[in-house]
Amino acid sequence: MSIIAFLVIGLLAGLLARALMPGNQSMGLLATTLLGIAGSFVGGFIGSFFRSDGRVMDLHPSGLIFSVIGAMLVLLLVSFAGRSRRVRV
Repeated sequence: MSIIAFLVIGLLAGLLARALMPGNQSMGLLATTLLGIAGSFVGGFIGSFFRSDGRVMDLHPSGLIFSVIGAMLVLLLVSFAGRSRRVRV
């Protein structure tokens, strides 16, 4: 059941991050879910700095918030990487 919850939270975080970020992100449902999962890891790492126990992989009420923040950071990095590969004329 934890894998299903992880996928659902990843999907929600990816959808929220894409909705909050300006611009057009052309990605499908699978890429959005992977974005949210990567954001969950990044957000969990960031959130571990604010907790006294420092455990990264626990489920906390603020987990979705940090997952969205992490997904937004990942999306920002991906958009910067995508810009440098485009040919400018």
